Amino acid sequence: MPGGIPAIVTEAESQGVHHMLCVAIDKDTWPEIIALGREYACVSAAIGIHPNASPEQALDREQMLVIADDPGVVAIGETGLDYFRSQGDLEWQQIRFREHIKIARKLGKPLIIHSREAQEDVIRILEEESAHQVGGVMHCFVDDMETAVRAMGLGFYISFSGIVTFRNANALREVAMQVPLDRILIETDAPYLAPVPHRGRQNRPAYVRHVAEHLAELRGMPLEEIARITTENFYRLFLPERL
Repeated sequence: MPGGIPAIVTEAESQGVHHMLCVAIDKDTWPEIIALGREYACVSAAIGIHPNASPEQALDREQMLVIADDPGVVAIGETGLDYFRSQGDLEWQQIRFREHIKIARKLGKPLIIHSREAQEDVIRILEEESAHQVGGVMHCFVDDMETAVRAMGLGFYISFSGIVTFRNANALREVAMQVPLDRILIETDAPYLAPVPHRGRQNRPAYVRHVAEHLAELRGMPLEEIARITTENFYRLFLPERL
């Protein structure tokens, strides 16, 4: 986007988006994301290693404990399992996922969970590693209501991205209409998954307004109410001191 990060932040704020969570997908981006949070009061950081990141990206628990203890880091992730993009024996994904959960519990910070075609193993590992002690969010949720209920039982929020606006997302819209309001979050997953009417373009934080508008329409509620609820849910999970 012309104007870079300052323009992105200004555009987001013009659309009523006053705080953003920047989520790491590999170790190389951790310093940049933490620095971004220090520069902009409206940005918080989350650090982790995406499940599709190369198996060679070993997670050094002691190193990550030090870096993630930074007050600007409010969550651990993106982490989880992805059986769609990665092939073969994926035990390495499960090991790295468990390490993220252990780190989150040690620091008392919530988790940001990526799950694609792996919901049974994701929920099982969250249960086995006592992830309920920190909770978190099921990021960019695309699974069924049963999975949502099991995740909420572990203290997790369910986050809907631009996918919920897509024409072929009827099953996901059914879930979005059933998740309790006090467990709903919205997101962009920028630069991917731009919502209608921007589908196919590079996504950016300002576009989360379209997700909120769609959710409000689905649930027969004013946009302002959905905005208030999802904002409060965000702060309750990631920045409770700001409530």
